[in-house]
Amino acid sequence: MSESENSIEKDSNSKVYELGYLLVPSIKEEDVPVSYGNLKELILSLGGELVSDEMPKMITLAYSMQRVTSNIRSRFSTAYFGWTKFVMEPENVLELKKRLDLDPNFIRFLILKTVRENTIAAKRFPRSEMYKRPKTRGVKTEAAVPINKEAIDKEIDALIAV
Repeated sequence: MSESENSIEKDSNSKVYELGYLLVPSIKEEDVPVSYGNLKELILSLGGELVSDEMPKMITLAYSMQRVTSNIRSRFSTAYFGWTKFVMEPENVLELKKRLDLDPNFIRFLILKTVRENTIAAKRFPRSEMYKRPKTRGVKTEAAVPINKEAIDKEIDALIAV
């Protein structure tokens, strides 16, 4: 089998994944790029190919999270959040998961199957005046016409007689 056929076969088995992760806030800000680089090297060492990624940034968590490391329970209310999208064979993703589980710098992570294309939602712009719904306040209604019972009775009789 030629090298180009082998790479096509390898690519047909590979899938696109996205890894979202939270790093412990105890990492010094100047050391975050080192942890980020180590993660990228780990993905490449397992036969992965990076598609896109974002450097981890400090965020406040919606709720506190805990992680037990070396029999010590730690609680976190802030963390460095980052993500990376990569192509990898499914059996290598299991190995990636095992290694991330053992890394004490990760509070939590999530690996999802995704697509190669950019899936970030675009900002929605407000509707222009032409497409806005008309306001119902201040709308004038027609004046009610008084009912003439005799005229209605004559019309009913004419309809029944037919």
